Amino acid sequence: MDAFWIILVGALVAACGAILGSFLLLRKMTMIGDAISHAVLPGIVLAYLVMQSRDSVFMLVGAAVFGILTTVLIEVLSKKARLQEDAAIGISFTWMFAIGVILISYFTGQIDLDQECVLYGEILYTPYDTWILGNGINMGPRNVWILGSLFLLILGFVFFSYKALLLTSFDPLFAAATGVSVAFWHYALMSLVSLTTVLSFESVGAILVIAFLVGPAATAYLITDSLPRMLALSVIFGITASILGYYLSVWINGSTAGSMTVAIGVQFLLALGYVKLFDRRRMKGKFNAVH
Repeated sequence: MDAFWIILVGALVAACGAILGSFLLLRKMTMIGDAISHAVLPGIVLAYLVMQSRDSVFMLVGAAVFGILTTVLIEVLSKKARLQEDAAIGISFTWMFAIGVILISYFTGQIDLDQECVLYGEILYTPYDTWILGNGINMGPRNVWILGSLFLLILGFVFFSYKALLLTSFDPLFAAATGVSVAFWHYALMSLVSLTTVLSFESVGAILVIAFLVGPAATAYLITDSLPRMLALSVIFGITASILGYYLSVWINGSTAGSMTVAIGVQFLLALGYVKLFDRRRMKGKFNAVH
């Protein structure tokens, strides 16, 4: 039963990351998830210092504030300071993460926190962090309910906002000309990315969140030119990677998050190899037809 909950949490994070990652990939902003996942560290530390509690609610609030702040900072640097977006992302997340590391180092006697827990998480603890109702009913792992709700929120957001997301991702100038608020949809998407990163890193860590935001979407992008198919395939790839990664970790007795990330990389390489092979066959077929 423990394996089921662990895989389910991994699959939920994968599905959330795959959907949002598909739009980030189309906008050439995939590394913003990396920026947010590192930049939330000072928010976690400050929340602990202020509240003197490791309650996850306070941690999540602090992390969410800094996640959104990072998104705004990246936008200001790229639009107002006219920095390239990748440079703005690099400056923002390294600065924020460094502040978090310094805070932990400075208050090391008062803080029972480790930056590694933010980066790597521990998905194996999922079955033991349960939600108990007032009458003693065990509802199962808390993170399953949190991430399940997040997945439904993302599905609803994409379903009702699909046209606007499509226009602003492929042709923001045309979208603006037709009256669509490009800035609004940008911040709406970035807020969801920030929320996904913050809610996920407690279970799986920042590294795996980044992998799920980038890998499945990039793999799907290689083998289809249709956005609906890309969204569906990216979710399938993400869920499959979480299943294969878990059993790989059991087999080698290694890191679960690391094994899931390796599974994502293998999927991408297989898709890349398939595309290269398919292109060669297609070109060979054209060559034979001509001659």
